[in-house]
Parts: sequence; C-alpha cells; structure tokens
Amino acid sequence: MPFRIVPDETTIPFMRFARWGFPASVVAMVVSLVLFFVVGLNLGIDFKGGTLIEVQSQSGAVDIGAVRQTLQPLELGDFEVQGFGSGNEAVIRIATQPGGDEAQQAAVQKVQNALGFDAYNYRRVEVVGPRVSGELAETGTIAVLVTLVGVLFYIWFRFEWQFAIGAIASLLHDVVLTIGFFTVTQIEFNLSSIAAILTIVGYSLNDTVVIFDRVREMLRKFKQTPIRGIIDLSVNQTLSRTLLTSLTTLIALAALFFFGGAVIRSFTAAMIWGVFIGTYSTVFIAAPMLIFFNLRPEKVAPPETAKKPATS
Repeated sequence: MPFRIVPDETTIPFMRFARWGFPASVVAMVVSLVLFFVVGLNLGIDFKGGTLIEVQSQSGAVDIGAVRQTLQPLELGDFEVQGFGSGNEAVIRIATQPGGDEAQQAAVQKVQNALGFDAYNYRRVEVVGPRVSGELAETGTIAVLVTLVGVLFYIWFRFEWQFAIGAIASLLHDVVLTIGFFTVTQIEFNLSSIAAILTIVGYSLNDTVVIFDRVREMLRKFKQTPIRGIIDLSVNQTLSRTLLTSLTTLIALAALFFFGGAVIRSFTAAMIWGVFIGTYSTVFIAAPMLIFFNLRPEKVAPPETAKKPATS
C-alpha cells in the first residue's frame, strides 16, 4: 500500500477555522504596516546608496569568499562582493559611511589597503547616490504592483471575479506580511528582497490556482452543496499536494539558507517565510473571499452536471 501523507478520508473544517484566521491576518497586516512606517526597513546599499569599487585579480579567478572575509574586520557597515565577467573581476559595494566624503574616501582606502595593490587592479570607484537608489525603490514598487494587476486580470479571465478578488487579497496579504517580516527581523532589504517578494507572489498564486481549480470542479459536480462545504472538500482533496510541495520547497530553501552564504540569505529567509504565509493565505484568505462575495454554484456549473454528494 503506497504511503499517503494525508489520508483520503481527511475532512478538516478549514472554513470554520477561517473565522478566526481571517481577523488575525487583518490585525497582522495592520501591525506590519504600522511597523513599516514607524520602524522602517533595514535598507541595503541598493537603496541607501554608497560606493562601488570594481577590482580585477592579477592572478586568476577572484575568490569571493576570501575577499568577503578580508573586508569583514574593517567595520565598513553593509557591503557586498559580487563576481562578474570572466571570473577574475568583482564589484565591491560599500554603504554610505557616517562622516561625509572624507569618511567615504577613508573606507575606499581601507579596502585597497586590505586587498593590496599587488593582487588586484582597481579599475573604477564610483558613488551610488540617493537618486539612483530612489529609482530602484520606485521601479521595485512598480514591478510588484504590475504583477498584482496582471494576476487580477488573469484570474478574472480564467475563473470569475470573486476568484480574482480572493487571489489579490491573498497576494496583498503575503506582500504586506513579508514587508512586516523584514521590518521585525531587520534583515537587510535589497534588490534580492524585491525578487523574493515577486517569487512569493508566484508561489502563492500557484497554490491558489490549484485550489480554485478544484473548487470550480467541485461546484460543477455538487451544485446543491453550500460553498463552504465545497471549499472544505476542495482544500482537503488538495492538502496532500500542498503539504508535499511546501515541504520539498522548504528543504531546498533551508539548505540555501544555511550553506548558501550571506549574499542570498535575505532572499532565502524571505522565501522560507513566504512558503508558510503563501500556503496559509490560500486557505484562510483567498478561499473565504468566495464565501464573503457569495459565489453561486450556478455561475460556474452547467445545470445538467449538478448532483449531490453522498453524506456519511
């Protein structure tokens, strides 16, 4: 007999729990927004500005890990080291130093002295000002908003408008709580964090569409069953798939978080959080919206396919 992570006869009353989960989520979103405006994010170099130093190794490929370890004791604040090109080139980004231009120049000098002039050529040093960082913040926000609008029209076209509202509510919930996560933990918020938010949106949407598709299928089969029972039935039938997907994703993300290094840690931390809230929001945010907006079975079910399920 094959192993099943969830028995076929599972009948968890998810919508009964949603009566408590939905208000709790609203409170969590309000708290996240308050913390965002009061405490703020720990913005990285991409958004705060800083200094960019491009170096070229004179002896083969750049050891990014060794460079990062060399710069760690210099007390430069936030900094990033990334390789590019043929492998013997790297870019070092240093956050804006307190103390003005003199402090910034001193930080550059520290980097050059630590790495040495024999091992590396310093090809350019540039200042990333607040204007560039402001443009990054603006384009990142636009990217998230365009994604949400695209999702709205996609779900509306594929299902019904009630499904679209539920999906958008779920995705807004995930975005706001992820911002709250960054605010509470003060993990550095940079461009990879924007990528994490967009990835969480995609992950949550995929989970939502799977359950919505099952809801639509069950509405066609059981037209006389209340929508609350249809949603519980659909979520229970897809529960095994949901748990397996979440667990396998978490295993991969945990490996990246612990062994992937500091460069992608903010991304993987946000994604681990996103897997949990994305799975939660599909069941306790998106699905209850169908009840709230009074989705009718006849909207999606042809009359000739209606039949009532057997009751125990």
